[in-house]
Amino acid sequence: MADKSLSGEKKFHVVKRAGIPVWRAWLIRIIAVFLALIVAGIFVMVVTKLNPIDVYKTMFDGAFGTGRKLWSLAQNTAILLCISLAVTPAFKMKFWNIGAEGQVMAGCIATATVMILLGGKMPTWALMIVMIVSSVLAGVVWGIIPAFFKAYWNTNETLFTLMMNYIAIQLASYLSTVWENPAGSAHIGIINSASKAGWFPTLFGKKYLLNIIIVAVITVALYLYFKFSKHGYEIAVVGESQNTARYVGMNVKKIIIRTMALSGALCGIAGLLIVAGTDHTLSSSSVGGQGFTAVMVSWLAKFNPFTMILTSGLIAALGKGASEIAQEFNLNDSIADIITGIIIFFIIGCEFFINYKIVRSNRVNSKIVKIQPENETAQSNITEGEKA
Repeated sequence: MADKSLSGEKKFHVVKRAGIPVWRAWLIRIIAVFLALIVAGIFVMVVTKLNPIDVYKTMFDGAFGTGRKLWSLAQNTAILLCISLAVTPAFKMKFWNIGAEGQVMAGCIATATVMILLGGKMPTWALMIVMIVSSVLAGVVWGIIPAFFKAYWNTNETLFTLMMNYIAIQLASYLSTVWENPAGSAHIGIINSASKAGWFPTLFGKKYLLNIIIVAVITVALYLYFKFSKHGYEIAVVGESQNTARYVGMNVKKIIIRTMALSGALCGIAGLLIVAGTDHTLSSSSVGGQGFTAVMVSWLAKFNPFTMILTSGLIAALGKGASEIAQEFNLNDSIADIITGIIIFFIIGCEFFINYKIVRSNRVNSKIVKIQPENETAQSNITEGEKA
């Protein structure tokens, strides 16, 4: 009995860390990146026969090689950061909003609709106001619907928001055929290419600068909202325990709906930035999967808006570098995506070692097991005595 217990005992256990110094956490992340580069390098050598150093140099040049590429990276980072900020309020509340893709697409659709139907028919300042209001409202509606069902009927928000993504994407695909330009192309093309009605203006000769400024303001505002506002405190309490929130008198249903309205509004703004500030068109791929990538960015940053600047910048740089690899070495895009996936996998995986540690099992259990046979013998003697 004792031997069997000892042989079945686990030698190691996973234990949650009480805390870890910041420098050690970043050291673990740096080590993870180096290991990822080694593994990805081996993959490149085996599959493509290319020199990994040349591949990594190309990735770096693709993201940071020229001023134009660096500015494009800043724009991509701003859009991804905006979407990541948008999903964060819901995640802090433990509302698993996987619908950012659809909520951003709703903002894209609203913006494109206003540009197409009202472009050139009203002053620029009025058109901009209508675009902003419509994109925000579209995102709010797309966020409130699953929140309402979750608050009152406790539906599964993950599946609900995920399904709404497909509705928004298919709606954009339908509108692409309704407003196709030229006819038969099934694409909208550049909206208001001649008049540029509804396009964001360039600031100081810099394209995308207005996008970056808007996202910077949202970053600071959301940090202050979480840190110092009553609503931010309520989000944190509901995220920790809904029962505790109810006990102290908070209206949990109202908080859920309000928080998802905020997430949807920020997603709507991201859609505005994509259509009016970047692409000036609408398609079913306008968001390009960034709604799902934003989930990873927000989680890696531990829901800290300022840390998200680094994580979104890293993910955007990997994406730009992967595209450069595919072009430079005439490789399939999948190879570049695999390299990026390996690096991201190691970055995500290292969070396990930051939050948990592996320790040797306590020897006390084995001492208890050794005493167990004596207890069993005594118990059997007592039983036999009772029978007699």
